[in-house]
Amino acid sequence: MEKYIVSARKYRPVTFDTVVGQPSITATLKNAIRTNHLAQAYLFTGPRGVGKTTNARILAKTINCVKIGDNVEACNSCDSCVAFNEGRSLNIYELDAASNNSVDDIRALVDQVRYAPQLGKYKVYIIDEVHMLSASAFNAFLKTLEEPPAHAIFILATTEKQKIIPTILSRCQIFDFNRISVEDISKHLAVIAKKENVEAEEDALHIIAQKADGALRDALSLFDQLVSFAGNKLSYKQVIENLNILDHDYYFRLTDELHAGNISASLITYNEIVNKGFDGHNFINGLSSHFRDLLVCLDEVTLPLLEVSPSIREKYKVQSRLCSLAWLLKGLDITNTCDYQYKGAKHQRLHVELALMRLCTMTTGSQQNPEPPKKKVELNAAPVAGSASPAKTISNPPAPQPISEAKEISPEIKTENKAAQSPVAEKKTPSSGPGRKSISITGALSSKQEEKTPEINAESLPDLTKAYTDQELINAWNDFASLLQTQGRLTLHAALIKRTPELSENFTVRFKVDSGAVEKDLNEIKPDLLSFIRKKLSNYSVQVIVEVILGDDTGQIPYTPSEKFKKLAEKNPLLNEMKNQFDLEIDY
Repeated sequence: MEKYIVSARKYRPVTFDTVVGQPSITATLKNAIRTNHLAQAYLFTGPRGVGKTTNARILAKTINCVKIGDNVEACNSCDSCVAFNEGRSLNIYELDAASNNSVDDIRALVDQVRYAPQLGKYKVYIIDEVHMLSASAFNAFLKTLEEPPAHAIFILATTEKQKIIPTILSRCQIFDFNRISVEDISKHLAVIAKKENVEAEEDALHIIAQKADGALRDALSLFDQLVSFAGNKLSYKQVIENLNILDHDYYFRLTDELHAGNISASLITYNEIVNKGFDGHNFINGLSSHFRDLLVCLDEVTLPLLEVSPSIREKYKVQSRLCSLAWLLKGLDITNTCDYQYKGAKHQRLHVELALMRLCTMTTGSQQNPEPPKKKVELNAAPVAGSASPAKTISNPPAPQPISEAKEISPEIKTENKAAQSPVAEKKTPSSGPGRKSISITGALSSKQEEKTPEINAESLPDLTKAYTDQELINAWNDFASLLQTQGRLTLHAALIKRTPELSENFTVRFKVDSGAVEKDLNEIKPDLLSFIRKKLSNYSVQVIVEVILGDDTGQIPYTPSEKFKKLAEKNPLLNEMKNQFDLEIDY
């Protein structure tokens, strides 16, 4: 029975042209061989499974080949190439620095460097995971690395370049290997599947490539595992089942439910996902990635950033037409917040479900740039000259208007004193009652104003006058305090919940504190507090005034270190004597 060899070894590249996903590096190395500009030391750095050791071996084999072709590739027929292919070449020495990282190991290597090669021009020393060498081993290696014999070439490989001392880096030519793209891995897997007589769906290979996260060796290991599981026919469903990956269809279905505002359906879908054994944290991260991919599809320029198979790409294009840019950005903000708060949540499932509910309650729209809901204000005009009817003012006018907004309306609204000068023709509406007149904001009546009261578009005007109860104010106040608590600002949280805010006239909220230091801290966060409360209460006329309780200092609670020391010194005068005797200072 033929011995089984894993795909990562069986299909390991043996020439520069067969290396996957590193065209710039292979081109540079081939040019260096062609022009005889070989360096004395190379450093190959990058993530795992991207071809660092493979390129080192190909380079070592090629520079010792005696019949290099015009394409700068080893001939695989000379004695040096045959010896390399059979694993008996004495010109290549590989050292695993993870297990041979002492000074003695490096000294043994340095002793071998002085011997010339028996066959070929160069002796190549490949040191893998070089960052694992000890500091003393690095120092023992420095001189030899800087001035090696003419026949010696060092190739260092590492995944963590930052751990290598600068004196080593300065003696090497550094090549940074990139993660291999999903498209390149998928194409390479398709070639291998054909050689192995495996019928693999394109979507299945794309999922394997995405799971490998840029490492071709990981992708080949997953491919072997899935072939063992599924046999010679590899389908998309078998891949997601074996690798425990959540199907794209769940995200597409859930996005449709969220966009439609269907809370019940979205919670049922999430429950189905949880029952399949998927973690809530991975789910919310996957939903964030789904929103990101939909965002990418909104513009043709960013489509190359979408690393999925062609069939799934079409699904993204279709669904992205239903989602606006604002909706996706808001969704990303909610899922991102859920992500970084997930580990600290006591009830993690409820935490994800609340995020889904917020997503359902976002403003939806089928257009790319949906118009915001328009707020309509009914105006009742003053009567024109000759009218016996008394003038009417704007309905519900008590709230103060912002200056910039008042300038837009006030020139068109005539006061009762100037009613006789109004040039606007008057019309009665059936709904106005006797003596009630209406005018448009521009001062001209349309032909349809005989049937209805004219309206203006005041979408830019916030609702300044919505009334609220004391309990609604307290709830909004406590919500903001809880938000500070989740952010770790416990001192401010304690200050806000110590007393109840008092509602005064003209939507003014008065809050009393114990000291000037607390007043200063609360005034610093007042803009955030006002923005939060105004939004909660839907009233943008709310103002907050922080007041220090007047009276005897003994009634105040110490807040700063100096206040605490003063309070303790009043109870124990010896503290002042100790402070003066030892020349101590209070940490402000």
